[in-house]
Amino acid sequence: MKLRLDLVTLFAGAGAGTDAFAFTAVPSRQQQRRSRRQSSSSSAALGASSYARTRWSPNSPPSSSGGVVAGSSYATIPPPPPTAAAVANYDDVRADLRDMMDNPSWDDGSLAPIFLRLAWHSSGTYDASSGTGGSNGAGMRFAGGAESRDPENAGLHAARAFLEPVKRRHPHVSYSDLWILASYVGLEHTGGPVVPFTPGRVDHVDESYWTRDGMSYGRLPAAEKYCCPHLDDTNAMSSVDPATGTVRGWEGLCAHVRNEVFYRMGFDDREIVALLCGGHVYGRCHPNASGYAGPWVEHPTRFSNEYATDMIEDEWTLVSHGDRWLVGIGAEELLPAPGRRQFVNKVPGKVDGGDGANQMMLLSDMILKWDPTFRVYLEMYAKDEDLLKRDFGAAFKKLTELGCGF
Repeated sequence: MKLRLDLVTLFAGAGAGTDAFAFTAVPSRQQQRRSRRQSSSSSAALGASSYARTRWSPNSPPSSSGGVVAGSSYATIPPPPPTAAAVANYDDVRADLRDMMDNPSWDDGSLAPIFLRLAWHSSGTYDASSGTGGSNGAGMRFAGGAESRDPENAGLHAARAFLEPVKRRHPHVSYSDLWILASYVGLEHTGGPVVPFTPGRVDHVDESYWTRDGMSYGRLPAAEKYCCPHLDDTNAMSSVDPATGTVRGWEGLCAHVRNEVFYRMGFDDREIVALLCGGHVYGRCHPNASGYAGPWVEHPTRFSNEYATDMIEDEWTLVSHGDRWLVGIGAEELLPAPGRRQFVNKVPGKVDGGDGANQMMLLSDMILKWDPTFRVYLEMYAKDEDLLKRDFGAAFKKLTELGCGF
């Protein structure tokens, strides 16, 4: 059944208690025919399935329905409960996910970017030293819970709401598996790497995992952490070192991304650059969620190495909410929320502001250009999209399986 999702209202706050979406399931003609065929054979299939599960004895007295008489000494021995992997038809789940991936009511017409972010953020809590966090559990689904309130997860209630009809249609699939599979299907659908899917993630039953496992905020990357504080919303460039073009304090931000986030999970420098180059080619930031604004690349719904090439080749200007000159050149969508800073591919004083497309980079993106070791891999991926696709696919699979025991 093709799932048509109609956006009604989207709560902007990170801690919204409900997912305000209305969903309508609309079958296509082909799916209606398939449904009728399945319906016509469902009774026979159910009978055969029941028969196959019944343990028969040569002297088992049959019931009127062909089974074993309840209460007799020959009562059916129940089979062990099937695992989710054994019950779920992942081909059907994939088909439903593909059907919903293109959605003109959402951002740039695709749900792939927000599914990718959901999978990334649910996985990116992993800590290798303690073995806690990771994609197992899907703790973000608890409305108002600690993980869903993490500022870095702002706006992801939308992704979870979009996937609810798929979960209801395939109840044997865990939320944890569904979120990861949705990102894999999104990557495939948009020309990205084909990542082999391994099911078996188990959902948390409640929020007790947060205190039991010693979870805390700060495991996900923060875009400006340890950088020079931004005090003047009217002059963002005052925090840029004119000699190097870098933001003062960027070294601390680089250490945060490298050591506190990715090294903590077990990634090396090449994998870090691959993940950022492949992941940030998708989607855009929203001022009412993260506080940042705009897409990283011109085409944010298909895989490419545009993020890497543009970071190296384009001219970038640091802006804040007070840079109203962006409005005058048709780039208002690049204005971050008050107190936030980001780079944009625009230059004040130019007729069109610079590059025709409106694009941005976070400060945590630009460290790939400023750090000598990261830059080696950034340049490598800017020259070779196939290499990026291969490395990103491997690194993303690793990210989404951390702590799963596969």
